[in-house]
Amino acid sequence: MIGRLNHVAIAVPDLDAATNLYANGLGANVSTPQALPEHGVTVVFVELSNTKVELLEPLGEGSPIAKFLESNPSGGMHHICYEVEDIVSAREKLISQGARVLGDGNPKTGAHGKPVLFLHPKDFAGTLVELEQV
Repeated sequence: MIGRLNHVAIAVPDLDAATNLYANGLGANVSTPQALPEHGVTVVFVELSNTKVELLEPLGEGSPIAKFLESNPSGGMHHICYEVEDIVSAREKLISQGARVLGDGNPKTGAHGKPVLFLHPKDFAGTLVELEQV
């Protein structure tokens, strides 16, 4: 069902500092910041030859990243994103196997303009999993 690894997301307390670290410290190609109010985050993508790293900073009150950073003030890995061909079919199969979809269970538009869903970390070995339709 899952395809390739799309990205690994890292929550950061300071997006400018993290972007600078990746761009200037590691010499990576990074995107411009993109605000995603519906997800409560501002994101920057670090482009790698085989995948991406997504840097996430809280945006607005109630951001899930703000809550994450309360427990992890220096930041850290937030989630991993896998590609799927049909997100609704993947959702239905996972629900039938007992997995929990976060939110209202319906796909939202993600940072790449494609449908995404998040799966409960307790159902995936303690890891928050994002599925993105490609």
